[in-house]
Amino acid sequence: MTQPATHIFRLLKWGRTLARHGALRGIERDPNTPAPVRRLAWLARFGTIQPKQADYASAFRAIGPAAIKLGQSLATRPDIVGDVAVQNLLTLQDQLPPSPFETIRADIEASFGAPLEALFAAVDPAPVGSASIAQVYRGTTTDGRTVAIKALRPGIRRRFEKDIETYQWAAAHLEALGGEAARLRPRLTIENFKRWTARELDLRREAASASELADAMKGFEGYRIPAIDWDRTNGRVLTVEWVDGIKISDTEALKAAGHDLPKLAERLVLAFLTQAIGAGFFHADMHQGNLFVTADGTIVAVDFGIMGRIDRRARQWLAEILFGLTTGDYRRVAEIHFEAQYVPSHHSVDEFATALRAVGEPMRGKPVSELSVGQMLDGLFAITRDFDMQTQPHLLLLQKTMVMVEGVATQLDPQINMWDVAAPFVRSWIRDELGPEAALADRLRNDLGTLLRLPELVRRLEERFPAKGGAPEAPPLPEVEIMWERRGRAKWPGYALALVLGGAAVWGATLLGWI
Repeated sequence: MTQPATHIFRLLKWGRTLARHGALRGIERDPNTPAPVRRLAWLARFGTIQPKQADYASAFRAIGPAAIKLGQSLATRPDIVGDVAVQNLLTLQDQLPPSPFETIRADIEASFGAPLEALFAAVDPAPVGSASIAQVYRGTTTDGRTVAIKALRPGIRRRFEKDIETYQWAAAHLEALGGEAARLRPRLTIENFKRWTARELDLRREAASASELADAMKGFEGYRIPAIDWDRTNGRVLTVEWVDGIKISDTEALKAAGHDLPKLAERLVLAFLTQAIGAGFFHADMHQGNLFVTADGTIVAVDFGIMGRIDRRARQWLAEILFGLTTGDYRRVAEIHFEAQYVPSHHSVDEFATALRAVGEPMRGKPVSELSVGQMLDGLFAITRDFDMQTQPHLLLLQKTMVMVEGVATQLDPQINMWDVAAPFVRSWIRDELGPEAALADRLRNDLGTLLRLPELVRRLEERFPAKGGAPEAPPLPEVEIMWERRGRAKWPGYALALVLGGAAVWGATLLGWI
């Protein structure tokens, strides 16, 4: 297990990098920052020359691959990092210099236990994409199909494991400080981040996600997922059909090809709603680099390392919230927040409805060019503190994806009104899922399930409380302090010393130009 001194050294080293990009200034100035964190930030930046304008994206890029992914995750959390940092982090591109092809080739051959020529007739050694976790190459299979080959960077899994372990350690200590730090639930944020990256680091899971999403979207015209080549896919390599299309960000090329851009924008929004609300499983990395338009106008999505999932009850709440915001029914939106226990019951529903009205009214009936989903989310985050709303980690990816989809749709059609596009879909879904027939079907399904579980429940009760015989339940035992645990707490002076020595070491290494 990694020692606390190692975590402290890593945090100070990363802190120095953040400081050189001016990224610690906001932490020190924020009145909600706990005093110990503020002191640690001061120590990390001591002796550095900071730019006037903070560049969070460059700082995370300089720290490394795991930090790039963490920065992209924090771009969904203006309540933690602030609006200015979020706008900067949204520019964080997941591009790094490529690893040598020979190294990648050796990894591919080792993962399959076969030479590259047994799998592919040809592979272009120049990558078409080089991200923090993997690189993508164009190749041709032995049976003549053109494919995209995605391969993990060598050693990336171990590097992520080490960094995430320190993130977890830091988040646990931050949350233990209580107050605002506990309300923001940093430990859950890091745990979600760990799950997202674990999926990205196992390319079989990415392939399975693409396959599942393709099944969910079969009935949606004009949106497609590339086919998986399962025979050439494993945990370190993913092979999919090659997509010949125009990047959705290249609006001039799309116009030249005769595509209807407003129609593409509307289709993209409806595709997202179909995934998130209809299926409860959505592509959570729908930025411009992952969307292509083929010659027939079909939108093709790629890169399924980050996926979001929402259970049925949460989807019902989400649909009602969106519908309430579009129709101005703020009272119902407020009631849903209380029913979902997003807002503690000691607050007033009416007061919360009024706060929601202040966020929603300026937005209604205006195009995205004037008011946006991103601005709405910023407004909602602004009132969370007043109503003691804890972070809902299962909705973070959804919020991030909504902002992404809005950005792409606005680029295609600056006059699009997201709410006008969303309202008919949401209204139809609510009618189908929350209408009388759906309610009756749910009741029958739940009651039948309960009846079928009754025999097993009775058997468990009999095992837990036998009629005769059996050992009596043990009485509660007093808590006894374990000796080595007490000795363990005595190590904290040593950790404080390690903090000072680690800070001095990082400072000295910086002066010598080592970091």
